[in-house]
Amino acid sequence: MGRVQSVVARANRKLTVRFAAILIASSTVASMLFGFLRERLLNSYYYDSYSIGLDAYTAAFLLPDFMYFILVSGALSVTFIPVFNQRLASGNKKSAWEISSSMVNLMAAATLVASVLIIIFAEPLIRFIIAPGLNESGTALAISMMRVIAVNPFLFAIATVIASIQQAVGRFTFYALAPTIYNVGIIIGILFFTNGINIFGWQVFDGGIMGVALGVVLGSIMQLIVSSVGLMGLGFDYRFKIHWKNKGFRKVLSLLPARSLDQGMDYLVSIVETNLASRMAAGTVRAYNQAMTLQMAPINLIGVAISTAAFPKMTERLSEGRPDLFRSELRTVLRVIIWLSLPVAIIAFFTRGYLVNFIKPGGDALMAGLLGALVIAILFRSVYYIAARTFYAQQDTKTPLYISIFSIGLNIVLAIWFTSSLNMGAYGLAWAQSIMAAVEVFILFTVMGIRFKGLIDRTFWNAVWRMASATGFMAVVSYMMVLLFPLRAGDDSSFYFTFPKFVLIALVSFGTYIFICRLLKLEEARPIISSIRRLLGAGVRDKS
Repeated sequence: MGRVQSVVARANRKLTVRFAAILIASSTVASMLFGFLRERLLNSYYYDSYSIGLDAYTAAFLLPDFMYFILVSGALSVTFIPVFNQRLASGNKKSAWEISSSMVNLMAAATLVASVLIIIFAEPLIRFIIAPGLNESGTALAISMMRVIAVNPFLFAIATVIASIQQAVGRFTFYALAPTIYNVGIIIGILFFTNGINIFGWQVFDGGIMGVALGVVLGSIMQLIVSSVGLMGLGFDYRFKIHWKNKGFRKVLSLLPARSLDQGMDYLVSIVETNLASRMAAGTVRAYNQAMTLQMAPINLIGVAISTAAFPKMTERLSEGRPDLFRSELRTVLRVIIWLSLPVAIIAFFTRGYLVNFIKPGGDALMAGLLGALVIAILFRSVYYIAARTFYAQQDTKTPLYISIFSIGLNIVLAIWFTSSLNMGAYGLAWAQSIMAAVEVFILFTVMGIRFKGLIDRTFWNAVWRMASATGFMAVVSYMMVLLFPLRAGDDSSFYFTFPKFVLIALVSFGTYIFICRLLKLEEARPIISSIRRLLGAGVRDKS
């Protein structure tokens, strides 16, 4: 046991912001790849042969995910971590562990109640609110799957509190590993549970797409186990008690409602979108969900990973009374996110056919078209995460909430208008998302500029303009590369044939971007160029 603890302790060392960002980004890539494999398997099995089943599966996730996001998720991490870090910084470990135990117990109790309510009210929720446009068989399947997946909020809640503790103290290894493990569980469900479950000759489950829902539950359990292992060596003093008198715990509770409502409203948009898409042709719910999945991959890789790694250090700067360092680090992080998001959005636009082919063998015109309309949001949603955390670091959850209320209201109005009045179909949903993302970040930047004098200055905007110019040159190269290496009909079903072409297009495009950035003297390009020079230098030395 001691040897295991030693191995865990070494793996779970405290990391700098740079290495934490690299680790989280790497784990995000791994999770993303497993997620793509999961979606590819699902689409291969059911997209063409049982599209209504995939629509039902997609709809079944919405309410459990909604309850998790409104009760836990980002709401917990951005409210719990600043208060927890304050206690640790002042040497009050007893209070910090009391807050942690209280959050585990409270979140577990709240989500357990939510899970039971989902099981009870799954039928009217699916039939009248979430997906009223599904046919009878799709509705019945969505109800059954939702009742199975209903356990997710409870399992995720405990895992998220545990992960937030590790994140707060700069331990990211097991926090970063957990999402990949979750996807592995779902893949097991697709590959094995859909064929039925037989134990000692007794058929306990007949198989079918319901096996995927069982895989979801397996993935949640596996994720919780991995997250729990990461607590070893941290000295977490758990008590089966809610410390209502702890001032830090009450502070977290006072911050939770605004952030929880903010998170919940984001998911309210998904419910409205699914409601509207379910009234369209069979498969539209799934197609839009898949386009959103592809759009979120770079957002998670850039915006979420970098802001998650930077957030604990930002809260520490304010706890130390160093707002000057807080502003300096925030400006640096903002520039890096914009510098990465701009070229990624352009590459995603020109290679959208390739990207869709990776998760749907043979491609899909609707998915690719929707992704093309959604790429605008890649830049703005990536920036959103660090912009919103600027306020959370100050324990201000209300300002982002007010901005979200307006933005999400705009999104819903636009979605209904575009799909119902302008008859834009699923494309109306995508354009409403992109417009909302841009408006929300514009408002956040305006408020940030007022609150943090000198943060968004002429130097910052000059750098952004140079990044945009470099992206423009790169866009021409990307377009030419796609013309040189088109996605031909005969190639669509072969991942091994199309992936090298995609990698070549992406590498040449991004290489061009880095070269132009270097000419424009953008400091964000220097670390990458230095790394390339070191690698080339090492290669020359090895040959000699």
